[in-house]
Amino acid sequence: MKEKQEKITLEDLKLGSDILLKRVYEENRSKFLNFARRYNLTEEENIDIYQDAYVIFYDNIMSGKVESFTSSISTYLFGIGKYLIFDKMRKNKKTVGSNYELDLVKGDSQAIEEIELEEQSLSKEQELLKRHFNSLGDKCKELLTLFYYRGFTIEEIMQHENYKSENVVKATKSRCMKTLRERIQANNPNRI
Repeated sequence: MKEKQEKITLEDLKLGSDILLKRVYEENRSKFLNFARRYNLTEEENIDIYQDAYVIFYDNIMSGKVESFTSSISTYLFGIGKYLIFDKMRKNKKTVGSNYELDLVKGDSQAIEEIELEEQSLSKEQELLKRHFNSLGDKCKELLTLFYYRGFTIEEIMQHENYKSENVVKATKSRCMKTLRERIQANNPNRI
């Protein structure tokens, strides 16, 4: 007979209870694997990604990198996993057309990938994205990193960064993306 389970808090996890950490792993595993299947990776890759996401999640909790959750534990864990999926897809698609990353920026997709890209494998477009991302102000870089890299929702960003409303977050994100697109286009007008 299954008992009603109480909500797990960050403080509970920081205590390092093997039972609670195992519970988080098991409660999210099948949900994540179902979510990951839409990205057409192999089942083995999805399992590896979930395990890697969980290790990062665990390390972030235990090292104190996470001071509070602005979303559910599942949402935070899935955000890490979503980034790892996109990273895996990027590595698998080395033969995809060279506009891949710029298309993500152009479409304001939730798939903007890791900003600190591996130096040795950067395409021209990745170099443009990296250089112009790094030229943005700290507030824009933080907001875009939270949204695209860490998978935060607009509401979560509002709470995490102490914005006054969701509309302010949306407007700021829109301005940051517009600035990024304009800088990339100014440097390479035929691409966008």
